[in-house]
Amino acid sequence: MSEEQVEQQEATTKEQQPEPEVDDRLLRLAADFDNYKKRAARERSEYIALANERLIGELIPILDDLERALNAAEEHQEAQLEEGVELVHRSLAALLARHGVTPISTEGKFDPHVHEALLSQPSEAEEGSVLDVVQKGYKLGERVVRPARVVVAAPPAQEEPEGDA
Repeated sequence: MSEEQVEQQEATTKEQQPEPEVDDRLLRLAADFDNYKKRAARERSEYIALANERLIGELIPILDDLERALNAAEEHQEAQLEEGVELVHRSLAALLARHGVTPISTEGKFDPHVHEALLSQPSEAEEGSVLDVVQKGYKLGERVVRPARVVVAAPPAQEEPEGDA
């Protein structure tokens, strides 16, 4: 091999090997990105815990109201029991409303996006209208948390003519 060929070969091998500075920068960048991912995951879990803590703090007084209603039931004070249960219901409904939870309307026609049809029943009402609500549904903002379970009107049943056999 000539001296010129040896120099060319050494030059190409130097070009193929990464420079130590570039290698170090890439390793540091990878480590920084990994640390960022870990920090973001930790912050996300802290936000969730904080949100749950606030909601639980608001639910505890409602639990206290429910305990008072149960104590009234043990003493057979029906009027106080009914008032206590109504108080708990109003408190819980107000808490959910403050957090953006709203009941789904069941008036009018069946909407498959917010209603779940449990059964259809022959009726004189317009076909596809909601006849009865089995379980209320709720939305959180525009998102359905639980669809309303309803009974839907079907066309009236046709009476079969009795024929001679």
